[in-house]
Amino acid sequence: MTSDLNHSSQSAPERYGHVPVLLDEVLHYLSPEPGKTYVDATLGAGGHSESILERIQPNGRLIGIDQDASALKLAADRLSRFGGQFQAVPGNFSRLGELLPADCKPVTGGVLADIGVSSMQLDQAARGFSFMKEAPLDMRMNPEAPLTAASVVNTYDEARLVQIFSEYGEEHMSKTLARLILERRKTQPFDTTTDLASLITDAYKSKGKQEKIHPATRVFQALRIEVNDELGHLRRFLESLTGLLAPGARVAIISFHSLEDRIVKQYFQAESRDCVCPPRLPICQCGHQASFKVLTNKPVSGSDAEIRLNPRARSAKLRAAIRL
Repeated sequence: MTSDLNHSSQSAPERYGHVPVLLDEVLHYLSPEPGKTYVDATLGAGGHSESILERIQPNGRLIGIDQDASALKLAADRLSRFGGQFQAVPGNFSRLGELLPADCKPVTGGVLADIGVSSMQLDQAARGFSFMKEAPLDMRMNPEAPLTAASVVNTYDEARLVQIFSEYGEEHMSKTLARLILERRKTQPFDTTTDLASLITDAYKSKGKQEKIHPATRVFQALRIEVNDELGHLRRFLESLTGLLAPGARVAIISFHSLEDRIVKQYFQAESRDCVCPPRLPICQCGHQASFKVLTNKPVSGSDAEIRLNPRARSAKLRAAIRL
């Protein structure tokens, strides 16, 4: 479902080199109110947070969380004009319950999570997210985390690589690529992004396969998800929401591929029902009560105008709900 909302707020140049995706849709579904507390669980450059803070004056509050120290520093500079109404907190959004200040529980306004790698991280070649620029094979969103993409490629066994490429990247040449990686690393480990991308590209050429996207796209996505435990963090974040949101508070989640969107969809579906027992049971035995009302029956995507302005919005999907 493509939003018909006005995207005028995204036409202005961004001083910080970052265009927040689906900004108007986020503001529509979060519906920021003055005086309430909001959480940007994946702060990034602070574009979403800036617009939320502008709408919760004069006495609203926003907590911004990010595991990337450089992002926190950039956002803190951007949002410094809001003084004590903004607080930056280092950490991963999956630990939301631990990271929130005690006086922000429960969250009265709402929570936003923009899942996935940020534009800043993609644009920093040294971070190793892009197969188009030579860089160390890293891909860590948290530079202090122990696992890198090089560790995965150079140490995981063949079966595990096949599983990762298939499940996280939906790569149809998973077995072939995993076998080639193991053969090559016997004599020379993979150190750079272009080194791995070249092997994948050559493998596709040898099979005579033509791709609409770069052949390395799916494998790099799979490695990024594995390195950063993206799906695990998302599940833990979702599981924490019920106990952290006050009645009437809203949650908006932006995802960028089908695996994430499916997890969010299934969570909202389950938490919007009074019973989650298997259909074969004649009476309810779970005692589950609905905790959310879903606001988006289908994922909301960007307009053609936004996608022309910000091509990375092409795959963005927004789902939202309100705490009962």
